[in-house]
Amino acid sequence: MERREFILKSIILSASGVLSQTAFGGQEVKLPEDPLKPVLIPAMAPLDNKGGMEIRTLIRSSMTNGVYSNVECAVAPKMMGPPPHYHKELDELMYVADGTASILIGNEIVEVQAGGWHLRPRLIKHTFWNASDKPLRFFDMYFNQPFEEYLERIFHELTEEKGFPEGSEAKKNEINKLNEKFGLIFPPDAFSERQEIVRKYNLH
Repeated sequence: MERREFILKSIILSASGVLSQTAFGGQEVKLPEDPLKPVLIPAMAPLDNKGGMEIRTLIRSSMTNGVYSNVECAVAPKMMGPPPHYHKELDELMYVADGTASILIGNEIVEVQAGGWHLRPRLIKHTFWNASDKPLRFFDMYFNQPFEEYLERIFHELTEEKGFPEGSEAKKNEINKLNEKFGLIFPPDAFSERQEIVRKYNLH
């Protein structure tokens, strides 16, 4: 039997379950106990920033056995992001779809234009903002932590309509719990540094 024909037949037999744990070269292929399933995300209209900042989850960590998750984020013009912070365990990868993201990474400021990527490893201080007069939209990818759950809680559950007014003790307590759970650390000067960025770039 020719090698090409052998490979094709082996693939077909493997897919149908006839070949179990034997691969080419005699090595065993161990299937995971809970194998990943294919996921299709249908085409959707770009996310609306609603005059501020909004997120929507596309791929949940639970869909990838905790390996990866993904959210879309839309940011209005001249809008500041969170105070500078770092993650104890989370690595982030950003892809900018529209506009330009300004990013503080350590003590450096970089601009990521549409089509660009930016990796933010754990334990490095960072934040982002939209300094331009045009909307910003990007996709944030998270590895080995379900950080989409953190964002969904902040954006869609800890709202004034659900009994968590901005600045209230109830909201502060819940955010502190989330920060502890997800290993989000704010340096002592994080909030004053955020205000300085807001002032410098005329943000809100």
